[in-house]
Amino acid sequence: MAGTAEEIAQELDAAAWQRLSAGEGTKGPRLYDWAYLELADLDADEYKSDEVGLWTRGLLIRRSIVDGAHAFFTTWCPAGTGVETLVQVEGQRWSIEDSFETTKNKFGLDHNESRSWHGWHRHVSLVMLAFAMLATVRHHANRPAPSKTTRRPTHACQASSAGRSRKSAALPPAWHSGVSDPHASSPGRSGAGHIKLPRDTHI
Repeated sequence: MAGTAEEIAQELDAAAWQRLSAGEGTKGPRLYDWAYLELADLDADEYKSDEVGLWTRGLLIRRSIVDGAHAFFTTWCPAGTGVETLVQVEGQRWSIEDSFETTKNKFGLDHNESRSWHGWHRHVSLVMLAFAMLATVRHHANRPAPSKTTRRPTHACQASSAGRSRKSAALPPAWHSGVSDPHASSPGRSGAGHIKLPRDTHI
């Protein structure tokens, strides 16, 4: 395979392209057409002593579904890594660039006149700390509200209701039926108690 990256992309068959999302954007999934070409398989320990096994040097090509413009990325990954994984890794670049843009516009990341490495490092560290704190606050604030649940009676309320029921059961039958007790009738105007007699009583 020879030629520039653009020439290689133009010569690819339609079957070589896959439409995948590079992650969620402000307007939904960021969809592009992707193609991946493995260029060479190399032993990782020749380039990095703490890595072992066979790694692949490849070319990842992104094509816009709007105007067909191409973007190119070189890859270095373990052999057998799928294009879906590579696309997800490349998609992180968008969130990183968006974070840098936010820290520049909102937190003054580039508003410094440092004359030493220590001064620059302190300024950048404070800006990133403020950005991380507010990102965490926003994450918690955007959580969905918990679903409403019916409140169940507590044990104390149930015990109170049971106590009232036991007290009602101990009252005379007349109190349950609503019939007034003759001996407990309220006195009339003369102060004498009104006694209600049955109809068949002979006086």
